Amino acid sequence: MTNTPVLSLARDSGEPLADQIVRLVAARIDERLLRPGARMPSIRQFAASHGVSPFTVVTSYDRLVAQGYLDSRRGAGFFVRGRAPAPAGPADRALAPAGSAGASLDVAWLIRNMFRQSPLQHSPGAGVLPADWLDGPAVARALASLSRQNSAAFLGYGAPQGFLLLRQQLQRKLAEFEIGAPPEQIVMTLGVSQALDLVAREFCRPGDTVFVDDPAWFLMFGSFAAMGLNVVGVRRLGDGPDLEQLAELAARYRPSLYVINSVLHNPTSTSLSAAKAFQVLRLAEQHGFTVVEDDIYADLHPGNATRLAALDGLRQVIYLGGFSKSMAPNLRVGFIAASSERAQRLADRKMLATLTTSDIGERVVYKILSDGLYRKHLDRVRSRLDAVRPKALRQIEALGLRPEPAPASGMFVWVDAGCDTNELAARAMREDLLLAPGSLFSPSQLPSTRMRLNVAALQDPATFRFLERALTG
Repeated sequence: MTNTPVLSLARDSGEPLADQIVRLVAARIDERLLRPGARMPSIRQFAASHGVSPFTVVTSYDRLVAQGYLDSRRGAGFFVRGRAPAPAGPADRALAPAGSAGASLDVAWLIRNMFRQSPLQHSPGAGVLPADWLDGPAVARALASLSRQNSAAFLGYGAPQGFLLLRQQLQRKLAEFEIGAPPEQIVMTLGVSQALDLVAREFCRPGDTVFVDDPAWFLMFGSFAAMGLNVVGVRRLGDGPDLEQLAELAARYRPSLYVINSVLHNPTSTSLSAAKAFQVLRLAEQHGFTVVEDDIYADLHPGNATRLAALDGLRQVIYLGGFSKSMAPNLRVGFIAASSERAQRLADRKMLATLTTSDIGERVVYKILSDGLYRKHLDRVRSRLDAVRPKALRQIEALGLRPEPAPASGMFVWVDAGCDTNELAARAMREDLLLAPGSLFSPSQLPSTRMRLNVAALQDPATFRFLERALTG
């Protein structure tokens, strides 16, 4: 039996007719006004009764099938599908607050809460810029431009090393940092996370030691440990690593890799001095380890900065970069620059892991870079950070939080709260506010009085009201 819904379509609303049909039919099914198993009108019947084209009906029905509202039965037509309540998945379930039964405040806790489907009200501990600071229109224009191209050009697998025109564009970009890397020495990746994973898997074996800064970006600690690697922290000072400790640990452990942020270190926003850069390279040569330079925050630095890859010429250094912090995290476009031999090995390793990376994402990034508007976007972001940073630092210090040190650029400030920041973060999460406690930034994971704050995400007074209550109450 055909069940003919009567829909009131608003032709002057600006909403496409197909969108209206999908929305209205879905609502009737959700409200059980259209019962499971009921046969929908044929495409011609529906088109005639509502004064729309058959193409519009086909489009609407196909979308309703894709969304689980209708079944399509060859030769019989379209039928209302029975819809059981969707089970709550990990992303939909309310996460247990830190400190509650069954909850553990660790790196996984922070990442789960950063990626919750229901956004937290405030995220001063986040590692990215707020969405409205990023250049959404540029990404939208690039996607629209790509959609107008011949789809055959990008529907297949991409090149193993990545989209050639983007690698050529990156060659020019890296030359501005005095890093010489022709396209054959550049391998595109799914962000810096995959870049680090590929490098570690290719150049380390279980039981090898990897040095990281302490504090440092937390995600790699668990990743390296899962590979059976020994992760050792090197104390980070205001101008780079503690060289005396680095020399002592290198002699003791003979590491395979040392992963370091040279520019706008996460979480302190400090940068490597030229004097220390030369000493790091000297120790790498003396002790036979490879330096992995993670330069993901490169584009947020306002001027010239010392980079190990520029001093070394990609002999002992593998350079990593990407666009998740400055363009769009969801594009997941990163890259590795290395010697020719290492780049080929990493491209082979990448093929074994994922065949290729997203050619579409890489074409979007190429379009944005080659259009020439990216520089203006970066100027706006840096100016905006410079505008909010002084006020944020004054408010932080007024609460008794001590920046160590007070940053001159970048998005992060590393503060000493004078209390266990694990407990502070647990209390904040109960108020729907995400903090990043210092314990997560050390491979030792020991309790810490320090935490990372993002000055771009400190604009809401509610954050400071919470901190004032928590630190003085």
